Amino acid sequence: MFNIILKLIVKFTTLCKNMCFLLTIYKKKLYKLYLNNKDLYCEIIVSKSQGKLTKEAELMLELLAKKTIKKMRYRTNEDRLDCYQSGLLDMFQNWYNFNEEKSVNAFAYFTEIFKRGLAKGYNELYKKKGDFEHRIKMISIEGSNDGKGLHSI
Repeated sequence: MFNIILKLIVKFTTLCKNMCFLLTIYKKKLYKLYLNNKDLYCEIIVSKSQGKLTKEAELMLELLAKKTIKKMRYRTNEDRLDCYQSGLLDMFQNWYNFNEEKSVNAFAYFTEIFKRGLAKGYNELYKKKGDFEHRIKMISIEGSNDGKGLHSI
């Protein structure tokens, strides 16, 4: 009886070791699977032909954004999320402007769009150069004239 239990324990441990080995291989393959430029390019072309962004393309762009924002640093987590939202908004608003005749590198195009959206969001959160009191936002020429002739600012 003891020998049977010992053999079962040995089989169970070898089975567990094999399972752990397979899991590590699977995890390594998952980490290598990120975002293929060719797949993103094809999804964007399909989306443009359909006139709307496909679900797969949306997921790919979100994955690109999640990986890209990890390389940036922000003062608070709320600032990070605001900039992330600004970058996603720019990507989803400008996805149709990708010109496949100019380039097949959709990955670089959308990464740059996202990074510029991050910068735009960051500049909205923090003051610009020369605006020490954080007062200058917009100057309206129409509001400064008031119909009483031309005034220089």
